[in-house]
Amino acid sequence: MKWLLLILTLLAAPAWAVQPDEILPDAALEARARDISEGLRCPVCQNESIDESNAPISRDLRILLRERLVAGDSDQEVIDFLVARYGEFVLLEPDTRGANLILWAAAPVLLLLALIVGWVTIRRRPPTEVALTEAEQRDLDRILHP
Repeated sequence: MKWLLLILTLLAAPAWAVQPDEILPDAALEARARDISEGLRCPVCQNESIDESNAPISRDLRILLRERLVAGDSDQEVIDFLVARYGEFVLLEPDTRGANLILWAAAPVLLLLALIVGWVTIRRRPPTEVALTEAEQRDLDRILHP
């Protein structure tokens, strides 16, 4: 039973694509690299961080990120460098400033607008009453009053 629990726990762990040759010997720098790379999107794999992706470009980005950290860049400098090179698409959570604010606000606003339009449409629709034919009325009376 303990072995089954151990195996299930290992299977539930996240599958990182970081290769052993990419890992930095300095544990603090490696932890910073992992924190940064969790917020960076693979340009090839939609909505997958570069840590999780096995794409060659993700490997290149992981190595570049670690090279910049070893060179002494701060976390924000590394992110700014990658955004300057690959655009804001590389961020899993883009800024909520400027033009991006429109994108962040568009979904809730459109949902609210759709709900209002749907409610107004349903409220304005006149009720449709269909009269039963004589045969249908007899059948209904027979079913309701046996």
